[in-house]
Amino acid sequence: MPILEYSENFEGWSDDLTQLHEEAAGEHHPIDVASRRHAIREISEQLGDGSKVIMDIGCSSGFLLKEMAVAFPASSLIGADVVKEPLVKLAEQLKDIPLIRFDLLQCPLPANSVDVIVMLNVFEHIGDDVLAMRQAFDLLKPGGTLVVEVPAGPRLFGPYDVELNHFRRYTSSELSRKLAGAGFKVVKKSHLGFVLFPMFALVKLKDKYFSKRRDNTVVRQQASATKNNLIMKILMDIEVKLLGRFSLPFGIRVLMTANKPTSDA
Repeated sequence: MPILEYSENFEGWSDDLTQLHEEAAGEHHPIDVASRRHAIREISEQLGDGSKVIMDIGCSSGFLLKEMAVAFPASSLIGADVVKEPLVKLAEQLKDIPLIRFDLLQCPLPANSVDVIVMLNVFEHIGDDVLAMRQAFDLLKPGGTLVVEVPAGPRLFGPYDVELNHFRRYTSSELSRKLAGAGFKVVKKSHLGFVLFPMFALVKLKDKYFSKRRDNTVVRQQASATKNNLIMKILMDIEVKLLGRFSLPFGIRVLMTANKPTSDA
């Protein structure tokens, strides 16, 4: 079996959307590259000594998994998603990394079994995100870490989000409150796409209030138009290198790192 299958839930994602993302944005879209670099840096700061079990929930095409395999060779990696065909395809490329197909809302995995969970742009695709956070909390060992990224700006919710099956966009305070309610202790908050946010917001508001297109091509058009944009690449490089250590007050995506308290905390 190339992947271990438990359950599926296409409520917020699908094989077709994975293919759309691969074709439109690809592996080297500037903001996604910056996103993975931030996640790896957060994991590095939280790992400590020795090998760990790191799970990428929502691994999709495996771009982050491949980079983590290089960054953390002593750790055990696990990829998980609700899709099937992308996981089967990924299994051919990453033969040493177990891949699991399951619905986090019906998580079949044992509690207290993972040291680090990474969830980049996942919670917005889950109807009951609070339950998903509780499930992630249960999966983590005491002292374990959750690295999260979600789209920012609820008021910017529009055609792009609808096409990608987003249930919501988040404020930093909403995400922090929900994580705390699930039992997590939030240790770091920031945003990604701080420099680009003003232009991003204008585009989203234009699409939301003035776009007359209803042919489900917004994601393909916008992602394709920006994936090879040199200015965007330079700005994201500057942000990650110079601003990544600071807590940025706004941006395209909300970033958060949270820990599961130890029993004696």
